[in-house]
Amino acid sequence: MIANSPFLSHLKNTIACGLCISALALGGCAKDINARGNLPTDDALAQLQPGQQTRQDVELIMGTPSHTSMFEQETWYYISAVTTQFAFYSVEEVERDIYALSFDERGILQEVKTYGLDDAEDIQVVQRETPTMGRDYSLIEQLIGNLGRFDRGAPEAGP
Repeated sequence: MIANSPFLSHLKNTIACGLCISALALGGCAKDINARGNLPTDDALAQLQPGQQTRQDVELIMGTPSHTSMFEQETWYYISAVTTQFAFYSVEEVERDIYALSFDERGILQEVKTYGLDDAEDIQVVQRETPTMGRDYSLIEQLIGNLGRFDRGAPEAGP
């Protein structure tokens, strides 16, 4: 008699519903893994021959670089990274690969360097602000200051 009671039936339904909701909520918190950038294949890297290939040859093999050096175009960078993020936590970089291809002034490949996450250096960000001329206005001053500044002009002809 107790096994068929409405209370037990309701309790079973409540527990089943709670388990389903918990499973959906926890499934939404799975880690996101993202690959970004331009990671050349091992076959492409094996085809590189310093001293023998031009920029055009390298571009045919490796594709367009992620970045080029700031001054002149003597170094090409192929950059890729794998990041992960769990729920609302910050993004964490798990893997980074950077291939730096250096060219001489004639455009001939001279050197291929590889950098990873272990080669990274921390940079201190300066918190200073550049002072600007003028004055900071409050929200009320900005709203009131704009009253009467806008001219409606002549009404536009409509259809």
